[in-house]
Amino acid sequence: MSPLHLSIDADSATAPFEQVRTQIASAVASGKLSPGTKLPTVRRLAADLGLANNTVARAYRELEADAVIATHGRRGTFVRSDVLDEPTTRSKAADLAKAAANEYVHTVRRLGLTSQEAALLVQNAWNES
Repeated sequence: MSPLHLSIDADSATAPFEQVRTQIASAVASGKLSPGTKLPTVRRLAADLGLANNTVARAYRELEADAVIATHGRRGTFVRSDVLDEPTTRSKAADLAKAAANEYVHTVRRLGLTSQEAALLVQNAWNES
């Protein structure tokens, strides 16, 4: 699902929720988790780490309060992105990027490409620049 690799030290004096919170926050700050990356569900991450659901839920709540992640209902929880989360006061860069994306979608649809083909073209262009 995501490049999220966490570990819990049961012998640590640091509470498990805090270990989850700091590891996710560090991965975001270092760029290992980029904006828009989907995180595992609370239940999935809790099961993977052998923790209670409430432990992971608390870490996610604190990360959300710190604007590190954003929860989008049933779509899931994601690393925050000014472009994807559409905050109330968006940046000019976010507005320009959204306009460029809309223009690109319009063009590739007119050309008959699928969303997968369009995404592959973007990925290739990104890797070449």
